[in-house]
Amino acid sequence: MGIHLGGAFFSWLAPLIIWLVFRERSPMIDDHGKDALNWQITLFIGYVIGYATLIIIIGIIILPLLYITALIFGILGAIAAYNRRQFRYPFTIKFIK
Repeated sequence: MGIHLGGAFFSWLAPLIIWLVFRERSPMIDDHGKDALNWQITLFIGYVIGYATLIIIIGIIILPLLYITALIFGILGAIAAYNRRQFRYPFTIKFIK
């Protein structure tokens, strides 16, 4: 659960630390950790694009949508992990496989 919720507050750092510490305890933790970390890296790229496009006003729309999306999917991922179900973030680039 912390892997998903930690990303909402600490970006990619919380999922990375939790995944590195607990990934060998269970395949499910390993899988959720990889997904959460990939999601946070993808979001980071979106944030960079959003901040870069603030100059042309598009970022004003992109950034709030990214923050809301990150929070919603973080909560959904945490609920799935709590219920021991698989969760896949949409639109995620698979950096870690």
